[in-house]
Amino acid sequence: MSTYKGADRIQILEESQAIAMTKRSRALKAEGKDVINLSIGEPDFDTPVHIRNAAIEAIREGFTHYPPVAGIPDLRKAISEKFRYENNLLYTPEQIIVSTGAKQCIANVLHVLVNPGEEVIIPTPYWVSYSEIVKLTGGKSIFIEGDIKNDFKVTPEQIKAVLSEKSRVFIFSSPSNPAGTVYTRKELDTFAELFVQYPNLYIISDEIYEYINFIGKHESIGSNPKILDKVITINGVSKGFAMTGWRIGYMGAPLWIAQACEKYQGQFTSGACSIAQRAALAAVAGDRTSCQEMNRIFEQRKNLIVSLAKNIPHIEINEPEGAFYLFPKISYYLGTTTPNGKIIHNSYDLCTFILEDSYVALVDGGAFGAPEYLRISFATSDENIQKGMQRIQYSLSKLKK
Repeated sequence: MSTYKGADRIQILEESQAIAMTKRSRALKAEGKDVINLSIGEPDFDTPVHIRNAAIEAIREGFTHYPPVAGIPDLRKAISEKFRYENNLLYTPEQIIVSTGAKQCIANVLHVLVNPGEEVIIPTPYWVSYSEIVKLTGGKSIFIEGDIKNDFKVTPEQIKAVLSEKSRVFIFSSPSNPAGTVYTRKELDTFAELFVQYPNLYIISDEIYEYINFIGKHESIGSNPKILDKVITINGVSKGFAMTGWRIGYMGAPLWIAQACEKYQGQFTSGACSIAQRAALAAVAGDRTSCQEMNRIFEQRKNLIVSLAKNIPHIEINEPEGAFYLFPKISYYLGTTTPNGKIIHNSYDLCTFILEDSYVALVDGGAFGAPEYLRISFATSDENIQKGMQRIQYSLSKLKK
């Protein structure tokens, strides 16, 4: 019998904890348990009708053949115009690459830019896949710890302290998953003043939550002309247009990086689904009424979950400024004991206890590089938020110091 376990790269790769928790909650639901899923990062809205209709029309027209690897021309042009008019980002259509989700865009860029042993600078907390994709490139993740007292924002001084000759990429998200952090124009410009001093450092700006913003206008770091030739802007239709299942993400990048990503993608997936691209075209080129309405509802839910979280003893919260997550600090509960004598060693143990005790699915903060925290999604109904938070509070009350 073979003892071979497969390639090293798959052995070192961690499963996405958000996906793993969703799997576990679905299994419990299948057993008939009343599970409230506050783990998944997915809008609970249906894709707007005009976008669905565009896909139906594409099918009727027989738009079913292989699309270009980099994306259909109309969509690349629409994305270029969107970047220009909404974000003041000057990417030509040739600098746009459409992929099967923003995750693939990030993977493309990191594989194009990072050699084995080179470093990728990642502020914490970070989206779970950043560091795992870096592993696949052979690169090394260098983490900068954000602090809840500063809304998890890092400073130019913190970044400069970890930069070296091996630094190749700085990657961050705004609005952020999991903390809802939103960087201001002034803060991004201070980053730009630092980054311009490092000619071989590139910036990946993950802006997938652009339209879920509770404090005003979204700002893109690449709109600073001093560093546009160093910035890769990642976006997509999944979050703002409730199009998670369509799997369309896109990026704008310096031309040589865009061309390299097209070459790389051509050997992995080729072009994204032709029908989904036509749906994305209707989204990107259409009006933003549906986005604005969803953002209004998300803000109401944010206000609700923050008010409920304030009633839970011994947790520390900051108010998210975007996205649809609360990221409370739960360090008080680490080291506590459950009613059946199990010790809560970390946030994963805590999430497991809450799931098994009160059937609420969460994601542990360790998956985001912040083991003293956990992530609660409020991309669900007011009723689920209220019931879920009440159950969490009840489960926590059972833990003994």
